[in-house]
Amino acid sequence: GSPREDRVSVYLFAKGPPSVVDISKHIPMAAEEAQEKTESKMRELRVEKLVLNICVGESGDRLTRASKVLEQLAGQTPVFSKARFTVRSFSIRRNEKIACHVTIRGPKAMEILERGLKVKEFELHKRNFSDGGNFGFGIQEHIDLGLKYDPSTGIYGMDFYVVLSRPGKRVTVRRRTKSRLGNKHRVSKEDAIKWFQSQFDGIVLDK
Repeated sequence: GSPREDRVSVYLFAKGPPSVVDISKHIPMAAEEAQEKTESKMRELRVEKLVLNICVGESGDRLTRASKVLEQLAGQTPVFSKARFTVRSFSIRRNEKIACHVTIRGPKAMEILERGLKVKEFELHKRNFSDGGNFGFGIQEHIDLGLKYDPSTGIYGMDFYVVLSRPGKRVTVRRRTKSRLGNKHRVSKEDAIKWFQSQFDGIVLDK
């Protein structure tokens, strides 16, 4: 060979007998990289918040009793929502309190969400999921969640709405140095459906 190749071979043998180097340790496979990417803690989906809403359509005693139901269920003081417009056919005046809602986070949100999905028998439709990776559903009777029936209160239905997110979403809402969330880090409709199916063994009906 060339003088340069002779010098390299002499140098290698001077260092000792040639040894077999396992290069597979230094060149990870594409499949392993993809697996590591999915297992990254920053990619894990979590329930950012659960919103429970009861819309009564009028102010007064019915709305007060509905707020007590939410307070009993969540252990938090509900917030009242006001009508944005006057609708005479429904006897609703602008700025009249017509609904109440409560926002729950953390382990309690997961616990109440599981109770709500149990009522639905862990079955949702595709239309329950939004393009932003959130989903919602409704139940007809609050006593199905395990609350005791009180004749003086009555029975109320309610809406569940779940907001899913990944760690790192804070960069879009913090006060200093706000930033955009990358498209790959956003939660899609398909991501939310897969999370629901894996987390609760849920069934998504194609409707």
